[in-house]
Amino acid sequence: MSQTTANNPGWNFSRAFWTANGVELLERAAWYGVFVAITLYLSRILGYTDVQAATVSGIFSAGLYLLPTFSGAYADRIGFRNALLLAFGLLTVGYAGMWVLPTLIESNGLAQYGREVTFTGLEQSSYKWLFVPVMLVIMVGGSFIKSVITGTVAKETTEANRARGYSIFYAMVNVGAFSGKTIVKPLRVSMGNEGLIVLNLFAAGMTALAFVLVLMFFKSRRSEGQGKTVAEIWRALVAVCSKARLIILILIITGFWMVQHQLYATMPKYVLRMAGEGSSPSWYANVNPAVVVLTVGLVTQLLRKRSALTSMTIGMFIMPVSAFCMAAGNMFGGQEILGWHPVAVMMIVGIAFQGFAESFISPRFLEYFSLQAPKGEEGLYLGFSHLHSFISSLLGFVTSGFLLEKFCPEPKTLSPEMQQARLDALAGHTPMPEAYAHAHYIWFVFVGIALFSAVSLIIYGRVTARLDRGAAA
Repeated sequence: MSQTTANNPGWNFSRAFWTANGVELLERAAWYGVFVAITLYLSRILGYTDVQAATVSGIFSAGLYLLPTFSGAYADRIGFRNALLLAFGLLTVGYAGMWVLPTLIESNGLAQYGREVTFTGLEQSSYKWLFVPVMLVIMVGGSFIKSVITGTVAKETTEANRARGYSIFYAMVNVGAFSGKTIVKPLRVSMGNEGLIVLNLFAAGMTALAFVLVLMFFKSRRSEGQGKTVAEIWRALVAVCSKARLIILILIITGFWMVQHQLYATMPKYVLRMAGEGSSPSWYANVNPAVVVLTVGLVTQLLRKRSALTSMTIGMFIMPVSAFCMAAGNMFGGQEILGWHPVAVMMIVGIAFQGFAESFISPRFLEYFSLQAPKGEEGLYLGFSHLHSFISSLLGFVTSGFLLEKFCPEPKTLSPEMQQARLDALAGHTPMPEAYAHAHYIWFVFVGIALFSAVSLIIYGRVTARLDRGAAA
C-alpha cells in the first residue's frame, strides 16, 4: 500500500471493488446500447409488428426488474465470483445470439428489413420467435448483475469510504449508459439497418471482456451459503403484496414509470418516423441521465426538509409537462427550430423535463418505501421497491405498441403513395400525410396517465395522513 493511499483511506479500495466497477461500466454500455434500439431491431431486422415488438420488449424489461431479488439470493449461495462468471457467460451467449439470429433467418430464404422480400413476408416467418429464448438467456444473465455488483460495493467498502464507493459505482453506471447509447448513431449512419445487428456484436464483445476481467482479477470476500433463501424472499413478496398502502403507492408511481419507459418503447420509432432517419434518438436518450446527474444533488438539498411525499408529488406534476413537450413537436407544422426538426427539438426538451422529474421522485421514493416496512425488514422490503418498474414495463411497452400502430405506423406497412407522401413531408415540401397527422396523440395519452397519477398521489398523501392521525389518537 502506498503512503498516499494509507493516509487517505477514503480511496483505499480493493481490487475486487475496481474490477466490479469496471465490468459494471462494460455491462451497462452493452445493455443500453442494445436496449435503446431494441424495438427497432425487432421490427426492422426480425419483422415484428409494433405491438409484437413492444410486448416482447416489455416482458424483457419487466423480467430484469423482477428477477434480481431472486437471482441475488442464488448469487449469495454460490459466491459473487461464480455468479458474475455465470452472468457474463449468459450475456455473451445472448448478445451473440441476437447478432447471429438475422443471419439464420436470411439463410432460410428470408430477407431482412428493406431487402428483396417484403416486410409482410418476413413478418410471417416463425424464425423471428427464436428471439424469445435468446431474450430469456440475456434476462437471466442480466438479473445477476445489479445485485452482485451493488453487493460487492457494500462488501468491499468501509464506513470511511462507502459514500465515495457508491458515488464511483453510480458514475460507472452513467458512463457506461452514455457510451452504449452514443455508439448506436454512428453504426446506423455507416451501416444503415445492418448497424442494428452489429450493435449486438459490440455488446457481446463488452460482456466477453467483462467475463475475462472477472476470471483474471475478481476475488471477493467469501460469501457462499449466505443470504436469504428463495422461499424467504417469496414470503416477503407475499407480505409486501398484502399491504394495501404499499400496493396503492406502487400502482400510483407506475404511472410515472410508464411515461419514463417511453424513452425506449416509443421515442426511437416515433422520432425516426416523424423526423427522418437522420435524427439521433439514441443520443437524445442521453439527455435524461445528464439532467439527473446535474440536478439530483441540488433538488435533494433544496427539499431536504420537506417530506418524501412532497418531493415525489412535485416530480409527478412535472411529468405531464414532459409528455406534452414531446407531443408539441408535431404541432409546429414542420417548421424548423434553430435548423432542427421540431419533433427532435421538442423531444429533447421533453426528455430534459423527464430527467428533472426523476430527480424529485426516484431518491425519495426509496426513502418513503423503506419507512413503510416493518422494523428490521427494511432491506428485504426495498428489494421489492422496483415492482412499479415491473408493472410499468409491461403496461408501458404494450400501450406504446398499440398507439404506434394507430397514430404513427411503420412506413413499410403503408401504400407506396402514402410512403412517398411521408418522404415529401420530411423533405419539407408538404404536410405529413393523414396516417401521421395525429401522431402526437400518442403523447397526449401519456399526458393523461401522468396527470392522473399526480392527482392520485395527492389524494393518497391526504388519506394516509388522516389514517395515521387516527391511529395515533
